[in-house]
Amino acid sequence: MKKINTLKKNYEFKNVIKKGHYFVRKQVIIYFSKNNQNKNIIGIAISTKLCNAVKRNRIKRLIREAFYKEEKNLKKGYNIVFLWNKKEPVENANFQEINKEIKDIFKEANLVEED
Repeated sequence: MKKINTLKKNYEFKNVIKKGHYFVRKQVIIYFSKNNQNKNIIGIAISTKLCNAVKRNRIKRLIREAFYKEEKNLKKGYNIVFLWNKKEPVENANFQEINKEIKDIFKEANLVEED
């Protein structure tokens, strides 16, 4: 598995959420903002109130894998934060739907590079 750059500190997440743009779908909420680097940095946050650690980590793996699939098509230089929509039960998480939602959001947000 390849290494990706991730947001680690609480203030990094807060900056993206406070200053960035956001898009909401059924399962995933994505915030993004420009950074001054030539790479995308992601962060994934899922509330501990939703479910136990095993289910949270599964959702993180699904979101991360969906991001891997789209990463090569994205413009560089963004901080991206993925949140799980609290209204959607964790048991309904499946890769195909998460992947489709993430792909749709990136297209709508104009983050996909045109060839």
